[in-house]
Amino acid sequence: MPDTHLDSGQPVGAPIDARPAGRPEAVTLTGRYGNVERLDPSCHGASLWEAVQGHDRIWTYMAYGPFGEEGPFSAWLASRAALTDPYYYAVVTPADRAIGLATLMAIRPEMRVVEVGNILLAPSLQRTALATEAQYLLARYAFETLRYRRYEWKCDALNAASRRAALRFGFSFEGIFRDHMIIKGRSRDTAWFAMLATEWPARKAAFERWLAPENFAPDGTQKTKLGD
Repeated sequence: MPDTHLDSGQPVGAPIDARPAGRPEAVTLTGRYGNVERLDPSCHGASLWEAVQGHDRIWTYMAYGPFGEEGPFSAWLASRAALTDPYYYAVVTPADRAIGLATLMAIRPEMRVVEVGNILLAPSLQRTALATEAQYLLARYAFETLRYRRYEWKCDALNAASRRAALRFGFSFEGIFRDHMIIKGRSRDTAWFAMLATEWPARKAAFERWLAPENFAPDGTQKTKLGD
């Protein structure tokens, strides 16, 4: 229920801790199946290129790519690493091979709102425990360390895989922004999803139950789905 303004008698939102959230930093988020690390092209570039080269489909809904040669990819990666918003992280295997990217972006510390986006998963990362764990690690970092209260996910409304992923990870669908962007010369409607700090404890528990070793059969097959 909304509060009532003491002077006007009009409904107003609940009071909130208005201290700004923190900005993303060059941390390493350590998981059971791999790590999420601040992007460093000198460390991650070669293995990222090896993981993504020739897989043009993973770039369809991105604002950049695909890249036909390592040189342009490396230059692009260096330009990404220099940014502070989006703030790029690499998804890294236990063998220290970077096979994906994700960012914290649209960073608004004063409103305690941040988005996870620019997610690029090499085929070797897709449908793996590490891919899910990377989302868990970033969400935990955003909510528990940086103190964001709203965690957003936005994607091309035609990107069915991304929309399914958002729901699987516990984001709530909030609507479509029509003609929201122009990407690679094409109109894009954007689907908006979000998770709130008040929802995070339940989402966190679900992630941790799913990621537990006992949830996987000896062949790696999941026993219980994350959505369940």
